[in-house]
Amino acid sequence: MKRGVILVAGGQGVRMGGDLPKQFIPVHGKPVLMHTLGVFHRWDESAMLVVVLPEAHRAYWEMLCRELDCRIPHRIATGGETRFHSVRNALPYVSQCDVVGVHDGVRPLVTPEVIESCFVEAATCGAAVPVIPLTESIRVRDDRGSRAVDRADYCIVQTPQVFHRDRIEAAYRQPYNPLFTDDASVVEASGKSVCLVSGNRENIKITTPTDLVIAEKMLAD
Repeated sequence: MKRGVILVAGGQGVRMGGDLPKQFIPVHGKPVLMHTLGVFHRWDESAMLVVVLPEAHRAYWEMLCRELDCRIPHRIATGGETRFHSVRNALPYVSQCDVVGVHDGVRPLVTPEVIESCFVEAATCGAAVPVIPLTESIRVRDDRGSRAVDRADYCIVQTPQVFHRDRIEAAYRQPYNPLFTDDASVVEASGKSVCLVSGNRENIKITTPTDLVIAEKMLAD
């Protein structure tokens, strides 16, 4: 079974502050995206890896790979206007794969065990996403105010989100809908269900300076 992974790295880093996009921020001598790429290469050296970048960032990434002697085999796809368009642009690069995962390029703390669980589950059920339980109380807001809801009925969704290739390809032939929040929502909109896998709580998406502090500590261990 040939496995492929699309690493989406189109963020501009607005919430992080500064001019450097968050995927390029250095942590222990390497950009965040390179840490993420390394996790997937260590998980399965035979997996097809595709990095999705805005065209304007491609030369900078290639320069970083040369300067830091990054020899992990990967291909580069051009990002689109939204995440939906970026993933759609990358799918032709994994057309020879049987199962395809899509992962946020700024989630370098996912464990190989979670990655493997997602791919194994997706191979059976067609679509799998990692989730973690909520640990705090939550409320829902509507035009009548707000009310408490049972947090056991909800979970936090992470990546990689993994699918049979033909299933995700079919889903991404749909027209774009701004209600698409991730790949699972795109696949569900095509009429297919998604299975859940236990994620790892450390698998945060680096979005804020606080997230970066956590990642620096975790990646140092």
